[in-house]
Amino acid sequence: MSGLSYPEMEGCRNLLGLLDNDDIMALCDTITNRLVQPEDRQDAVRAILLYSQSVEELLKRKKVHREVIFKYLATQGVIIPPATEKHNLIQHAKDYWKKQLHLKLKETPEPVKTEDIRLFQQEKEDKKAEKVDFRRLGEEFCHWFFELLNSQNPFLGPPQDEWGPQHFWHDVKLRFYYNTSEQNVIDYYGAEIVSLRLLSLVKEEYLFLSPNLDSHGLKCASSPHGLVMVGVAGTVHRGNTCLGIFEQIFGLIRCPFVENTWKIKFINLRIIGEGSLAPGTLMKPAITFEPCDLDAFYNTVTLCSTSEVQLNVRQALDSGTGDQALCSGDESLLNKRELSLPSPLKH
Repeated sequence: MSGLSYPEMEGCRNLLGLLDNDDIMALCDTITNRLVQPEDRQDAVRAILLYSQSVEELLKRKKVHREVIFKYLATQGVIIPPATEKHNLIQHAKDYWKKQLHLKLKETPEPVKTEDIRLFQQEKEDKKAEKVDFRRLGEEFCHWFFELLNSQNPFLGPPQDEWGPQHFWHDVKLRFYYNTSEQNVIDYYGAEIVSLRLLSLVKEEYLFLSPNLDSHGLKCASSPHGLVMVGVAGTVHRGNTCLGIFEQIFGLIRCPFVENTWKIKFINLRIIGEGSLAPGTLMKPAITFEPCDLDAFYNTVTLCSTSEVQLNVRQALDSGTGDQALCSGDESLLNKRELSLPSPLKH
């Protein structure tokens, strides 16, 4: 939590507006120890203010030059000698913001009743929940994920963006179901390992995953705790050859430090070879579970229906990070078809 008061935070926000983008990004890296990766300048400023423990800590940074503090004070009508040293400028800024706080307190109206605060917070949360369109979130996520992953295929030219562990939570789990000569189920743990395993599918095995984002190929659900599940089906290609289909479930959790950013908590990837498919299945691959199946296991509120609470999200994350969603609780979906990919999948 930030150690700045509201006037200090607003003052520092205006002061940081006088820095160029390179200084803002460098300052964000220094203050957050590179643990926060901002998408733009606004996110970087927000992180700087959030992780700064005090005004002195922030303003004493080398990137916050003496001239910047002087210029900010001048714009606020605080007139001081141009030769004033930086530590004195910082004190003038603190005094100015302290004065602003006292003025604001004098203008504060009669305290709001606790009941009114609760009602306001509830209305705010309700409006915030209404704004999240999980179907659209699922579509946008799948467009972003598969375009980024497929672009790492060397046959498609240079990658469009950087692939790496920064898109995953550090304790992410990948459960990969596939079959070459025999059935395989392999678990991978950690952002680095999971990102490298997925990368190897397109960069070393030259696969191309084409998602089907219509109503049959994409299913989305969310839990009251903030976990969003996206299930998507599609076809698997190598060059001009269609090898089969895939089904993939993502568990997404919003990043609290960067606005409108979601990271991957778990992935279940299931690849089914063309030889194991019923005739016509490749025409339009469909996800083989319903949001109701996810609802039953994860205690979710779905987009298509409501159902009774059976198990909670914590239990899901602790016991299997989502593989039960493929099984619909009793392994029926997992065992519905044998996995069978042509042997060239392995190199």
